[in-house]
Amino acid sequence: MTATARTLRAAACAALAAFILLPLAQTILLSFTATLDHDGVPAGAFSLINYRHIFATPALTASITNSLIYVLLNVALCLAAGLPAAYAFARFRFTGDRHLLLMLLAFRVTPPVVLSLPIFILFAQVGLVNSPLGIALVHCLFNLPIAIWILESFIAAVPREYDETAFLDGHSLTGYFFRYLIPAIAPGIGVTAFFCFIFSWVEVVFARILTVTAGKPITMAINALFSFQTDIGLVMAMTVFSLLPGLAMIWFVRNHIARGFVIRT
Repeated sequence: MTATARTLRAAACAALAAFILLPLAQTILLSFTATLDHDGVPAGAFSLINYRHIFATPALTASITNSLIYVLLNVALCLAAGLPAAYAFARFRFTGDRHLLLMLLAFRVTPPVVLSLPIFILFAQVGLVNSPLGIALVHCLFNLPIAIWILESFIAAVPREYDETAFLDGHSLTGYFFRYLIPAIAPGIGVTAFFCFIFSWVEVVFARILTVTAGKPITMAINALFSFQTDIGLVMAMTVFSLLPGLAMIWFVRNHIARGFVIRT
């Protein structure tokens, strides 16, 4: 590679990094800036007032807790239901199995707003409106097809002899799942958890519809901060908080995600 080509590649990478990181840097900078006058803190001052305001406002702290609750519930439900279903699709053949899997994926691309009214009516009748559990269940409904699709491909890559050896050794299906299969497809579980987490964390349609008076997630809390005189610094501080769980999720499953994408490509 010539010096000119290396220079052009470095310039292109620097431009891409600047395009991606500059908005994030501005968001972080504004989160530490008082954009409105506060007691003892003038507008434009570099301060922690925005973060102190978050922890001093029960509605904002409750929204962070609500988001963490329903997202973690969604991931747990998707993995608990998706693993057995994916194992069935990968190991057993029955009439219409591929068509059923395709129908599940087709359901995932259905616009959420189409099902918002019947889901709201159903959840109102069973008392799941204004509840993080209600949001977790409806997110699981849309994320489960993705979980089954990803896990099925990883389980199908595990040789059937692996199952037979474990069963010959006297392991039950449950024991085989926890002792052999789950460790073998850990990268696939990491990829599945990552996508279920991200899809649930950024979803706003059902979060808006199913949280009328309580149980609002962080996305709705940020939306409620916009008014005639918006405190931009507070909005940016909440935005930074909304990024932290996603970054933590990527950190914890980073090795599984990397191995998962390499294995499947």
